[in-house]
Amino acid sequence: MQNILITAADNKYNKISCRRNKMNTPDFRNYKNAEIDKTIDAAMTSLRTITGNSMDLNIMNVKICSVSCAVVSIEGMISTSAMSELIFRPIMELSAQKSKGNAEQVFDFLTKESLLAAERKTVFNYGDVIQFLFSGFAVIFVEGLSKAVVYGIQGYDKRSVSEPASEQTIMCAQDSFTETIRTNISLVRRRMKTPSLRFEMMQIGKRSSTDVCMVYMSDRASSDAVDRLRKQLKGIKLDTVLTSGYIEPFIDEGFGSSVFSQMAYSERPDMICTRLNQGRICVFVDGTPFVLICPSLFAENFQTMDDFAEKPFYVTFMRWLKYIAFFLAVAFPGLYVALASFHPEVFTLKLLLNLAVSEESTPYPLTVEVLVLMLLFEIMKEAGLRLPKPVGSTVSIVGGLIIGDAAVKSGLVSAPLLIVVGITTTSSFVIPSLYQQTAILRLVYILVGGGSGLYGIALCTVLLMININSMDDLAVSYTAPVTPFFSKGIKDVISRRSFRSYEKTHSTIKEYKLDEKGGSQ
Repeated sequence: MQNILITAADNKYNKISCRRNKMNTPDFRNYKNAEIDKTIDAAMTSLRTITGNSMDLNIMNVKICSVSCAVVSIEGMISTSAMSELIFRPIMELSAQKSKGNAEQVFDFLTKESLLAAERKTVFNYGDVIQFLFSGFAVIFVEGLSKAVVYGIQGYDKRSVSEPASEQTIMCAQDSFTETIRTNISLVRRRMKTPSLRFEMMQIGKRSSTDVCMVYMSDRASSDAVDRLRKQLKGIKLDTVLTSGYIEPFIDEGFGSSVFSQMAYSERPDMICTRLNQGRICVFVDGTPFVLICPSLFAENFQTMDDFAEKPFYVTFMRWLKYIAFFLAVAFPGLYVALASFHPEVFTLKLLLNLAVSEESTPYPLTVEVLVLMLLFEIMKEAGLRLPKPVGSTVSIVGGLIIGDAAVKSGLVSAPLLIVVGITTTSSFVIPSLYQQTAILRLVYILVGGGSGLYGIALCTVLLMININSMDDLAVSYTAPVTPFFSKGIKDVISRRSFRSYEKTHSTIKEYKLDEKGGSQ
């Protein structure tokens, strides 16, 4: 132990630290491919210059077997206990056994003759040094060598695995992804113990250098789709990537022109494993618990993991119920406005008289009433979502009751209209993955229904179907297996196949792939 001399920083470095706030941080690109300096003093000066002598940069000068070395880390990114046990203790034992040595011998011990950490790599330039430092690695420099060794001893705070917040199930797993990408990878690997599961890590973001992992099964996913998606990811030139939403516009070809998105999100590891087994490609982004699924199909928004734990006849009933709920969430208010304004003959006489009496007592046109109520609902929903959980649910419930009851009693809106809005808003929560689309389409249908009646709704529906059918990201139609029609997959749209049928045949997304002319292969 006495042979290890932990020294203080040089006086010139202390001077640099004193005027840290006056320094202008240089352009990091000048150092990205620069070779590591051979002398410790020059290497530490370069590191301080690159980082602007940031206060969280920890540099510890030591001597190992009479060779000057430096252990560099970032405060809060490493585990101090792991550093003590995996790095300092072996170094102390080496120095106690061998009082003298040269730089190559010390470096060989650090890289070949010891097991200081599971993750270990040799780096030769400052770009890699900075990348590993800011990822929670410790870096050891050796005097006289233009290289360094990095050790993975991450110890930053992270959220533990918890229950899913947005994809609730009853009879399935109750764990969800976290913001740590390597934890998420382990949750998938624990379920899929097959060598065909591939993880390809890359860094995206010029400044953030965010870890992004592309995951697929080599024997299930299309090689063309994998190559295409890999090229799209590597072509992203953003400065910062913080969530999956940053990269979605670059890999979703219809992001700016389509109402729906062929990229789906999931925070459930079991759902991701199911999609991987179907030949999908998933994209993990460090810092977000939601994983991108490429490509997704429209029919999959009506499927849940509970479908695989329940009887097929009940699953069939629930799927059709979700289709009905989607129709009500999108078109029910618009249909009500269109029928009441342009086609009252479709109502029975008694119902028509009640509607006429209710609407006669209100001061505004029916279209305006529906739009105002739907906008008020969206405001209350957003308020309940952004406020703290103990307050948010109370605000939305109390606000809805007070506003609804007061609006009817004051004669601003009719009671039948309040029922229509209540059914619509409840139905919109049945398919949470399509909430953004249903909220916008609902307003569109109200406007066209109030302006042109059923003819406007029919025209709007035709345009929407054209828009949906034109989506074919990664050569897979968004509406498959309905259009183009695939007999093997149509049963999973209207019901759920039995597990005995999965033993005989297992369909993948490659079966829905379109040819160059847009037809099914």
